[in-house]
Amino acid sequence: MQPTVVRVARLADPAGPADGVRVLVERLWPRGTARTSVLLDGWYRGLAPSDELRTWYGHDPERFPEFAERYRAELREPDQVAALERLRELAAGRPLTLLTASGSPPISQAAVLAELLTGDG
Repeated sequence: MQPTVVRVARLADPAGPADGVRVLVERLWPRGTARTSVLLDGWYRGLAPSDELRTWYGHDPERFPEFAERYRAELREPDQVAALERLRELAAGRPLTLLTASGSPPISQAAVLAELLTGDG
């Protein structure tokens, strides 16, 4: 079962009643953010892009289409497929908010994940 709604937000954004299940999708904990200051239902490090892909991308908007394609390929690996299934189960029938430390959530890994989880990508 899919989440009812998938949103993408910055980790620094305050939690809201419409957020539903809140999950961080970064490999590393964002610097300058106290773990106790964030409302989270999970941290899915294994769904983050590889260090090599993340470094190559560098959040360059012109590279986003290729980043998204390469990232989707990484998400087809068995460990990532299993992590995606656990995430679907966690959020089954409820809203899901994917949290990122990116300053540009629409061109982040969270946006690519949201497309996959809603069947748009």
